[in-house]
Amino acid sequence: MTPLLGTPTGIGRYVRSLLAELASRGGPDEVRGVAFTLRRRGGLAPQLPADVRVVGPPVPARALQAVWSRLELPPVTALGGRLDVFHGTNFVLPPPGRAAGVVTVHDLSFLRTPQTVTAASLAYRTLVPRSIGRAGAVCVPSAAVADEVAEAYRVPEDRLVVTPLGVDPLWARAEPPDDDRRRRLGLPADYLVFSGSLEPRKNLPLLLDAQRRLTARHRDWPPLVLMGPPGWGPSLDLGGLPDGAVRLTGYLADEDLRSVVAGAAALVYPSLYEGFGLPPLEAFACGVPVVASDLPVTREVVGDDPELSRLVPLGDVDALVDALEQQVTGTEAPDVAARRRRRAAGFTWAATADRTREAYRRVVTAR
Repeated sequence: MTPLLGTPTGIGRYVRSLLAELASRGGPDEVRGVAFTLRRRGGLAPQLPADVRVVGPPVPARALQAVWSRLELPPVTALGGRLDVFHGTNFVLPPPGRAAGVVTVHDLSFLRTPQTVTAASLAYRTLVPRSIGRAGAVCVPSAAVADEVAEAYRVPEDRLVVTPLGVDPLWARAEPPDDDRRRRLGLPADYLVFSGSLEPRKNLPLLLDAQRRLTARHRDWPPLVLMGPPGWGPSLDLGGLPDGAVRLTGYLADEDLRSVVAGAAALVYPSLYEGFGLPPLEAFACGVPVVASDLPVTREVVGDDPELSRLVPLGDVDALVDALEQQVTGTEAPDVAARRRRRAAGFTWAATADRTREAYRRVVTAR
């Protein structure tokens, strides 16, 4: 449950939403939460549903990871008590002891784009294969990642469970920002938006290059709003951009986040690599168009209907400029926004929980 601590990320949203659905089902199953951390463990309980209790002692995460990368001790049951299933929700499955083990592998960025991840994430090159070896089932957010995991680690198909992410129903009810919210957040009337951590895998230098070209070409080109917490890596180079052409909001609370996306002319998502890509789906829930990198997982999530989104070749700034220009200056059929909403409505956290429970049943039965 460590992703629930600190500034929420996409994985944090996954863990929170999955846990809420699992805990809300009732029945005979008891859900517990454990975070392997020493300093921040006290912040876990407030992040959990009321009927989910925290188990296990505070322990230093780095020390445990160093041991678990080499040994099968200590088993998680020695730390969290007797369990039927232990689910490692963030790439790492500790030695499960007598419990059945499930691990979620969100992506293989540490293999596919190692230049874009932190040193801590590079440790997954050791931790993930060990975790997969311990797991009775491996949950992945997309068929694209399932294919990558099967190829990289020779995982049989019957051990892989695709559990696509969901969209909170509040996204479908989001309204564009009113005047008060625009003033508070420093938003113009018209804008493009990027949503996500500001880190190298999101390929923001390419997006800024496109914004430079478009502001030079169009006097009234809308500003680009970069919405998300600082990540890591080189600082963004805003040189050559007119004043106000790029706005950085930092981390926003959920209500502000939904409203900013709902008011955008388009959400832009030029990532080098993704395991799922929740922001484009959330934009669809608001009826907002998407301009994104043409990755296999992007097509899996948003589909390949060119009226709903514009997908551009990876790293092609000319194609990104053309797609943004067409989106901002063109017109849409009246039913397109509703079709985006219907697409997003097919992805629910209830379905994520159902497929995850199927993984639990599978490993318990096999054991």
